[in-house]
Formats: sequence, C-alpha cells, structure tokens
Amino acid sequence: MDAIVAAVSQGMLLLGDRVIETDMASKLNISHVPVREALRLLESQGIVVSAPFKDICLAPISKARLENIFEVRVTLELLAVKRIIKSGLHREAHFLDTLRQCIDEMQIMSMRKDADGLANADVSLHRVLCGLCGNDVLLNLWEGVARQLTIVVGLSTLEKSMHIIVDEHNELLCVLASGDLTKIEKFMVNHIIK
Repeated sequence: MDAIVAAVSQGMLLLGDRVIETDMASKLNISHVPVREALRLLESQGIVVSAPFKDICLAPISKARLENIFEVRVTLELLAVKRIIKSGLHREAHFLDTLRQCIDEMQIMSMRKDADGLANADVSLHRVLCGLCGNDVLLNLWEGVARQLTIVVGLSTLEKSMHIIVDEHNELLCVLASGDLTKIEKFMVNHIIK
C-alpha cells in the first residue's frame, strides 16, 4: 500500500493509471493477496477507484476533490491547534522539539531531493500536530486523508521547490510558538490551501 502511494507521490504512477494487481505483486515480490487487500484499503481512502468487471485505476484528483481535501484538513488542523493553544502546550519545549524533528527530517529529504521522503515527513509533522491535541477522534478523522495528503504533497514538489516547503514549515513552527490564534489561522489557511 505504501509502495503504491510512494510511486504516485513521486510521479512514477500517474493519476488515472491502471493498477494491475498481478503486476504490482510481481514488482513488490509478494503474493497478490496483500496487494488486493491494500488496494481495497486504498479504495476506501479514495486513492484508487474500481468498478465491477473493470480495472482498478488511480483516482484522478480534480480541483473540486483537492478543495474538499483541503477544507477538511484545515478544519481538523485548526481545531487541533486551538486545543493545543488552549492547553498551553505550544509553550512547552517538548511540543516545539517534536515538531522541529519533523522539520529536520523534511530538510534532510529536501537535500536528498527525495519527494516521497519529504511528503512523508511533511504529513508526519501534521499528524504529530493533530496527535498532540489529545483528541483521538480528530486524529482518526485526519488519518482518513493522510495518504491522499502524501500524494498531494509529493506531487506538489514537481512544481514547488522542496526548500520553500521546508521554509514554510519553519514559519509555521514560529507562528505556532506565538500562540496568536488569529495569526495561526491565517497562516495555516494560506499554508494548506495555497
């Protein structure tokens, strides 16, 4: 499953491409059963689409679909941040250090020009942010779009410098540390949607 997401986020598999179970199993050197199970899970997450007696294809990402993903993501992440600010966690060194480690990983992936690694580190930072808010329901809902985010972030590196993506996350860390919810909300909306 992660191999399919990685291939898409790196542009090796294109949105709309057919995913042939036996070919994928052969490339990964595994039986077709785990590939079939992974494809079912990816279908439930909106990564692949299938129809009875038809091929399984990577789901195209339309502008409307992206807007829907970003709308849900912004809502969940802003709720997480509001809970973090309310609890005072944003002032604790552990909070900032945890996010800093994710950004450091992004920097390493950027230097390696590893789009999939950068996408995973980016998504990991936002996962940590949602996890630290202490709301397991929020985190589970956020996980529902996590693989789609990995693909979107990975593909964004084809158009946007990886260094710029890392710089945006350094800015995000500073804004979060400020505790200024108005400033945080404005920054996060711009960071996620634009």
